[in-house]
Amino acid sequence: MKFSKILVILGLFLFQLNFAQEKADVVLNKALAEAKAKNKNVLLVFHASWCKWCHVMEKNMNLPETKPIFEKKFVTAYLDVQEMGDKKKLENPGGQEIMNKYKGENAGLPFWLVLNPKGEVLTDSFDPKGDNLGCPSTAEEVATFTAKLEKSSKMNKSELQTITTAFSEKN
Repeated sequence: MKFSKILVILGLFLFQLNFAQEKADVVLNKALAEAKAKNKNVLLVFHASWCKWCHVMEKNMNLPETKPIFEKKFVTAYLDVQEMGDKKKLENPGGQEIMNKYKGENAGLPFWLVLNPKGEVLTDSFDPKGDNLGCPSTAEEVATFTAKLEKSSKMNKSELQTITTAFSEKN
């Protein structure tokens, strides 16, 4: 009888582990190591399950026409933060602390950064006024976004135009 209780407890523990998110520093360090090995930069995106604009950003980045561009230029990593209630388990432990480190604590979501393989910030999602672009949707926001991508990845004009079109039409 006691053995079966131990098995049940062990099974529940293992079940819980399957749903535990990877620690944020592990996610980031893996992305930085991959970026170094592939001579790319890291596009680090902070998002949440409840965030409509996070879903739009991820969808736009994964369109058939944009996904190859982002994959060619960046190692993309996502950190889940700011979840509530029963969704709290979706968070990457330590993600909010990393977001805060990069001055994103009051930015809103999505919040993103481009880091070089050493972890140094090349650009972030703040516009010239200091507001978070999040998922760009207006012509001005998309232009700011693509300028930041060009600066941090050396995208060519054709790639930038593809991203401009996708983010302008797919919101």
